[in-house]
Amino acid sequence: MFLLTIALRVFTLIEFVVREALQKAQQVLAGLYDGNPKRATARPSTEQLLKTFRNLTLYSLPDSTIFVTPLSDLQRQILSLMKLPESLYQLHLLPCKT
Repeated sequence: MFLLTIALRVFTLIEFVVREALQKAQQVLAGLYDGNPKRATARPSTEQLLKTFRNLTLYSLPDSTIFVTPLSDLQRQILSLMKLPESLYQLHLLPCKT
């Protein structure tokens, strides 16, 4: 029950921060809806926001090289609204040795 409460608080916080930033900037987010990419909203849900990050992939090659798929413009915009740096999705890792 405790973990569910924390998860709910995190979801609520993400939603609040993004909605407040959109309101301050008088902007809307477009591209959150699969069937209608031009549809925009000023009140996105946390589920919609997190769903945009589902296509990120981490590649680890046999020669210990690591790649992450690049962020889309929408993903960058969401990170900016959440006041999170893009460096969260950049690799600053040393090659792993196997």
